[in-house]
Amino acid sequence: MHAVHENITIRNAEKADCAQLAAWWNDGSVMAHAGFPMGLNTTEEKIAESILTDTDNTRRRLILEYENAPIGEMSFRNIGSGSVEIGVKICEKTHQEKGIGRKAVSLLIKTLFDMGFTKIVLDTNLKNTRAQHVYELLGFRKTGVRIDSWRDQMGNLQSAVDYELTQADFHSFI
Repeated sequence: MHAVHENITIRNAEKADCAQLAAWWNDGSVMAHAGFPMGLNTTEEKIAESILTDTDNTRRRLILEYENAPIGEMSFRNIGSGSVEIGVKICEKTHQEKGIGRKAVSLLIKTLFDMGFTKIVLDTNLKNTRAQHVYELLGFRKTGVRIDSWRDQMGNLQSAVDYELTQADFHSFI
């Protein structure tokens, strides 16, 4: 994938991105909302091996750039029947809460619909109300809440909100 809108670029993650991804994924403050307050404790090498298996037909890790600098990561996974699951993380705190996220997610969604997917699904931590607000502005419909459905790295029970979006309900910010 290579999608551009104004000063936002979403592109496939490459081997050259593995050091940045490892830094983000090993940073507990970046990964806490995903259930990993101590980070993932992974290596550039493991990430590089994993990226080698990425395809548009299976799953793809992506780099989110703003003004030509990496600020976060995204991913999509083909779950069949025209549906795709996405993940989004703006990792650089200085770029959070500035409206970049809704434009970046709009660009990702538009590109995935252009690729032929008909439904986009995602989940987020019930505590992540900022993300829920953005997803709902984009037209995502809440399909369920899973209370105490998983344990984070510290063993604490966490809850998740499930969302889905069809092209007819999509409200783009680009």
